[in-house]
Amino acid sequence: MNETKSLLQISHLTKKYGETAVLQDISMEIRKGEVVVVVGPSGCGKSTLLRCMNGLEPIQSGEILLDGRVITDGKTRWSRIRQKIGMVFQSYDLFPHMTVLENILLGPTKAQGRPKQEAVLAAERLLDRVGLGDKKDAYPRQLSGGQKQRVAIVRALIMEPEIMLFDEVTAALDPEMVREVLDVMLELARGGMTMVIVTHEMQFAKAIADRVFFIDQGEIVETGAPEEFFTQPKTHRAKRFLNIFQFESAK
Repeated sequence: MNETKSLLQISHLTKKYGETAVLQDISMEIRKGEVVVVVGPSGCGKSTLLRCMNGLEPIQSGEILLDGRVITDGKTRWSRIRQKIGMVFQSYDLFPHMTVLENILLGPTKAQGRPKQEAVLAAERLLDRVGLGDKKDAYPRQLSGGQKQRVAIVRALIMEPEIMLFDEVTAALDPEMVREVLDVMLELARGGMTMVIVTHEMQFAKAIADRVFFIDQGEIVETGAPEEFFTQPKTHRAKRFLNIFQFESAK
């Protein structure tokens, strides 16, 4: 971790769909430069938590603070906040009729009003960084799944966010394409990017995380350093989850 300053704070967050609570009394703090990994069984609320952080889902109680400022008070201009909280999804959501470069330039030129040439140079630097410098004029249909996901990461990074959220970004990829995306995320972590990552890639989680949060049935059940969580989980629910995962991986 580069610094100990708190960047994002979640306090007693509850999220409901109708009468069903999918997140219950969630509190967590992400420090600047920290990599937090969120794990748990399918349907436990991990992705919903990220969407709440990014303002894509309204919350019913609690609050979220970015740089000490409440961003869930109804006055927030989420279009501005999302420039600070970047998010990459399972689906790449690239415009098929636009080239890689054109897809990446939309945000900085339209939302931020940056000069096009400045944005082009920044996009080219980022594409080189993720190994796609030669693909800037390609269309999404000409790319593999792993390449599309790396473009999606660049599209978020070019907005110069303070924190990046990754929601199961390798889930839709063939196994041979997973590594190229995870390598980009590892490189971002080494560079000091603050990240919250939802993943089922446990070996990757163990390698990249500063802290692990285990969520089950909408609650934070356990949190700790990866070397402790993955080798000596404290709760029965975490032990059961890891045992099931190890069994499935061994098949």
